[in-house]
Amino acid sequence: MTIRVLIADDQMMVREGFSVLLNAMPGIEVVGEAVNGREAVERVRELAPDVVLMDIRMPELNGIDATREIVAADGAAKVLVLTT
Repeated sequence: MTIRVLIADDQMMVREGFSVLLNAMPGIEVVGEAVNGREAVERVRELAPDVVLMDIRMPELNGIDATREIVAADGAAKVLVLTT
């Protein structure tokens, strides 16, 4: 079984770093990225990831509110909040 991951962070270097690290792990596939909370909600609808790595501080819609929308709309994706 492959775990499908979406990375949501407004910093390109953070997204790329997590993507490289996770794609190198057996059984994990990064299926998409989002640069803000609004895009994260849209990508979850489109890509149906198993896990979302979510930053808290992002433009347009922060990670907390994006998580609320994702959980309310789908419930299947697990959200892991990571922030600096």
